[in-house]
Amino acid sequence: MTRPLPRVLSVFVLLAMLLTAFPSRAAALTEPTLQATAAYLLDPATGMVLYQKNADEKRYPASTTKVMTALVTLDKIKNLDEKVTVTQEDFTGVQADSSKAGFVVGEEVPIIDLLYGLLLPSGNEAANTLARHVGGSIEGFVKLMNERAQQLGCTNTHFANPNGLHNADHYTTAHDLALIASEAMKNETFALIADTAQKTLSPTNKLAEHGGKPLKVFTTNMLIFSRNDPNYYSYAKGIKTGHTSEAGYCLVSTAERRGSSLIAVVLGTPKPAGASQPLSFAESKTLYEWGFSNFDTRTLIEKGTTTEEIPIRLSTDADHIVPQVGQTLQAIVPKDIDLDKLVMTKHLPEDLCAPVKAGQVIGTMDVSYNGVKYGTVDLVAMQNVSLSKVLYYADKLNNFFRSTLFKLIVVVLALLLIVYILYIVLLGRRRRKRRDRMMRSKQTRYRRYK
Repeated sequence: MTRPLPRVLSVFVLLAMLLTAFPSRAAALTEPTLQATAAYLLDPATGMVLYQKNADEKRYPASTTKVMTALVTLDKIKNLDEKVTVTQEDFTGVQADSSKAGFVVGEEVPIIDLLYGLLLPSGNEAANTLARHVGGSIEGFVKLMNERAQQLGCTNTHFANPNGLHNADHYTTAHDLALIASEAMKNETFALIADTAQKTLSPTNKLAEHGGKPLKVFTTNMLIFSRNDPNYYSYAKGIKTGHTSEAGYCLVSTAERRGSSLIAVVLGTPKPAGASQPLSFAESKTLYEWGFSNFDTRTLIEKGTTTEEIPIRLSTDADHIVPQVGQTLQAIVPKDIDLDKLVMTKHLPEDLCAPVKAGQVIGTMDVSYNGVKYGTVDLVAMQNVSLSKVLYYADKLNNFFRSTLFKLIVVVLALLLIVYILYIVLLGRRRRKRRDRMMRSKQTRYRRYK
């Protein structure tokens, strides 16, 4: 006859069975496994990094370079209807089998159409035309690209051309590309173009070369190309593909779901034998599904939330004020976050001096969870507090009496008093000596006379 398990052991067995039957939340947060050599998933609104793989290792970006080309162009050119003539120079280095938009030498093309030709079919001639026009030369434009990269905090990026054709000195990282894409998506024109699947361009002076019809361009980004394509992702909003034999297949993209936006970068993904498309699209979708499934946009603290009171001096209106949060803080956070365990680290002075105006920033507060900082909010005054001039001047006088200057004056006066006393003493002694000499002289004369 077998003996029953001890009660404590039975409890452990039951717990083990339950854990096996119902996987923990931590299991859901297991990061996806990608074949990309480098990858990055970013919440651009907060700068929160949800996923990274070799994110700061230098990689060849191929045509994802054109995100920066478009950004610099939009930075510098305000009239996008301005026409630029395509020249033979714009085809320098553009091989017959490399990606082109279809523009021809002598064609007068509006800048907006050159941007469509740049970002949708990844036209290398469009990149060169824009660079020559905006920068005065390819070299001049590349300098602008590198300067813009530095401004954005890209620490491992160096551009050698505007199109992404292979160059050993042309490199970036998944992290830096996410920064560039995040900045580019702030531009409404860029965001519109990047999210366009196909576009019929304006008629030009070279209609005959295009079969008598305006040029029509199509995106290479299968995330947005067609709903019938298995790589289509309904939440995707662009941005740019890239490929060279040295770089592999690359994709910089963005997606929006239930008000949350993410930017994904995958570099160096392979294309399986027999596959119609590389894994860059599938792996980007994997990143998005993982991110949207395990993270959510939550309000961490509301505008108007109050904190502890702070003493205020030099006013008869009040002896303290209660700061409040100046703006609502939202962030993409793990879905199972316990908002009651948020850590609020306040940076406030020990006290304040009047006057204080309602809305005046008097400090900040960092909001974090499990050691991860999700943002910083301003702490502002809720009401006006006026200055009492009587208390102000009394405080000035009190501060003066406690100041180093006052102490120095007291020391100087004390030294002067000591010097004066010594002077008086020495002067008295001299006078007594002089008087004594005079008395002795009189006595001597008196004795002589007598």
